Amino acid sequence: EVDFWIIPIIQGFVQIEELVVNYSESSDDDKSSPETPLQESTCIDDVHPTFLVALISRRSRHRAGMRYKRRGVDKNGNVANYVETEQLIHVHNHTLSFIQTRGSVPVFWSQVGYRYNPRPRLDKSENETVSCFRAHFEEQLKNYKKQVIINLVDQTGREKIIGDAYLKQVLLYNNANLTYVSFDFHEHW
Repeated sequence: EVDFWIIPIIQGFVQIEELVVNYSESSDDDKSSPETPLQESTCIDDVHPTFLVALISRRSRHRAGMRYKRRGVDKNGNVANYVETEQLIHVHNHTLSFIQTRGSVPVFWSQVGYRYNPRPRLDKSENETVSCFRAHFEEQLKNYKKQVIINLVDQTGREKIIGDAYLKQVLLYNNANLTYVSFDFHEHW
């Protein structure tokens, strides 16, 4: 009886833009020359296609919290600060979609302290983590069918303990619908 008074709220972001791709053959210098008369932009769909681009992100209400204060996975398989982002592109009566999710590494871990970038630590054993890791990825695979996991944690520094625990759980789960990629952006910085 109180549903009438409850307003559903989503924490997220939405932006929709129309883009016109102009394949004109004139150089950039010609376009910006003071002598070049301004031309009204026209769009003929076959020559200058119009793209409608939408970006939609929503943050999970489960395990939301401040960075360094909310980490890892809970007993139900929810990861901290989980966000789903969908990119939609509509062109020539076709709509393309790409979904990307991000969240904390789905093992039991935390960072204690108030200083910048406190050292991470594992809070539960490998065996205690297995069922929660499995619950997380069973939900992911139910929603998205296949996933490419890109592990962005530092593979050699203080985050190595978390990256190693993540890889170990992926290997134990051993699901053909998961592809695991370790990308240490610290090496490419």
